[in-house]
Amino acid sequence: MKSDQSQRLARLRGVMQREGVDLVVLAPGAHFAWLLDIQPHADERACFAMISQDREAFLIPALEADSTRAQTDIAFYPWLDADGPEAALRALIADFGASTFSGLVLDECMRADHAALIMDALPGLTRQFTASTIGALRMRKEDAEYAILKTNASQADRALLAAWDIMRPGMTEIEVAQVVRETFTEMGAQPLFSIVGAGQNGAFPHHHTGQTKLQSGDAVVMDVGASFEGYSSDITRMVLLGDGPEGYRDIHSIVDDAVKAALAAARPGVKACEVDEAARSVITKAGYGEFFFHRTGHGLGTEVHEPPYISASSQTVLDEGMVFSIEPGIYLPGQFGLRLEEIVILRADGPEILSDLPRDVRRI
Repeated sequence: MKSDQSQRLARLRGVMQREGVDLVVLAPGAHFAWLLDIQPHADERACFAMISQDREAFLIPALEADSTRAQTDIAFYPWLDADGPEAALRALIADFGASTFSGLVLDECMRADHAALIMDALPGLTRQFTASTIGALRMRKEDAEYAILKTNASQADRALLAAWDIMRPGMTEIEVAQVVRETFTEMGAQPLFSIVGAGQNGAFPHHHTGQTKLQSGDAVVMDVGASFEGYSSDITRMVLLGDGPEGYRDIHSIVDDAVKAALAAARPGVKACEVDEAARSVITKAGYGEFFFHRTGHGLGTEVHEPPYISASSQTVLDEGMVFSIEPGIYLPGQFGLRLEEIVILRADGPEILSDLPRDVRRI
């Protein structure tokens, strides 16, 4: 087992002990990959990593066992299609001594039928999801994770700069997005999304980039990200083709002030909802509250969207090492939308912005 796997397992067990959790069951996915640095193929066949206070093991389909064995020395409980997983699961549970367990954590991304298989095999256990255990660990980034995320932010900066170099009226949104994707690929990253919303399309926060042609005077929303070394990037910036629409600069200033307010509010010990309120109050006081209708931010790591969520309802207490976005916006139907997004890592004295691109009005 790799040293980082051992360290993360030890950290997880420390949290499990504090939280009164006897067993954590993970399906192939983000939690699984973060903890064990492997990712078995996920399909309709039951495949779990099970972690107790003193052991770990896989329930694994036999056809996946050989390829996965090359990546780990964790104990396997394989099962054949002809037999089904129940007998292998019973053997695993018996070897774990799970009859004495009382607290169970299930991966919230697990298939419902697989979760039912676990709960049927372990009736009577108090069940919760991962927020207080592996989820809490993933929110606080290690130094090595920060280094990757910083590199990813630089790649996203370069992808936007490459697109801005070629953007001209008459190009389609898709043509601009293709430059973003190609730039990410040239840097060894896997493109994940490239939202290009020209003119009134920018009023849709998750606009589907299409064949709309850029026109002189458009305000263009660009929200891009890619995966590199297992971690994601994410950034949103604005660009004007010419002078931009009437009133744009005033709206830009309001949104930028909202970003600054959220940055000032984000400190260890502050609730996520307080950061959301700091951004939202700026936009509301300016008279545009009804046009800011999404949360202020989301966590970023191995997934583009992960805890902590910077929303009006989130009671998560922010802590050092958490990485999240701050991305308020104003969306005026039929006119334009404007969003500015920073990815930050929270330090003892406040947030460190990962991007080096300014949020200034940029005109082409």
